[in-house]
Amino acid sequence: MDIIHVIFLSIFSLIVLFLLTKLIGYRQMSEMSMFDYITGITIGSIAAEMATSLDKNYTEPLTAMIIYGVGTALLAFLTGKSIKIRQFVSGSPYILYNDGELYEKNFRKGHIDLSEFLVQCRLNGFFDLSDLQAAILEENGRISFLAKAESRPVNPSDLKLTPETETLFPTYIMDGHILEENLLHSGKDETWLFKQLSAHGCDNVNDVFLATGNRQNTLNVYRKNSLKGSSVIKE
Repeated sequence: MDIIHVIFLSIFSLIVLFLLTKLIGYRQMSEMSMFDYITGITIGSIAAEMATSLDKNYTEPLTAMIIYGVGTALLAFLTGKSIKIRQFVSGSPYILYNDGELYEKNFRKGHIDLSEFLVQCRLNGFFDLSDLQAAILEENGRISFLAKAESRPVNPSDLKLTPETETLFPTYIMDGHILEENLLHSGKDETWLFKQLSAHGCDNVNDVFLATGNRQNTLNVYRKNSLKGSSVIKE
């Protein structure tokens, strides 16, 4: 009877895990925050304990699983609504390298050492830092690399061309909120910002989902909408 009990609880725990996954949402391991990762391990451990429990008391681990799942889903909802909560929970990207400069303080903040950074550079094809324009430590722990224009595949230098120097384009508006610090660092002000928004036919910052800079010293504006993407791939 014990083996039947374990089989029943294993199937039941799988069903609960499936439902909690639907609630929390699908994310790849590389896209998970540290909090998501720890929560996922905890829920999986509780499910395994419930499946192998022989004392027929599965209500307590089931309750714990539901609390962890609902709590994670609630936090994901809050981080989607508030930039401050999102930055507190997930953290912010750190510029590790830009235009020939290494940012030592950001290395310490991101808890990454130079050896690990150089390994990641080599894994991404940058054996010489002089070929690298920028490197950013993302919230999920991965490093994004921007190659110099003349060092990309089909090198313009081989064609005797002189491409424009690539730069990092700031984000000025996110989720309807103006990022004042980015405006300040880029030498812009709100007068310039609202003038650019007006050129896009947008008079209210709250209607803007995302606004970023570009090479033309103007804005790329993406408005909020209620459209829902539908899956076109069926497997």
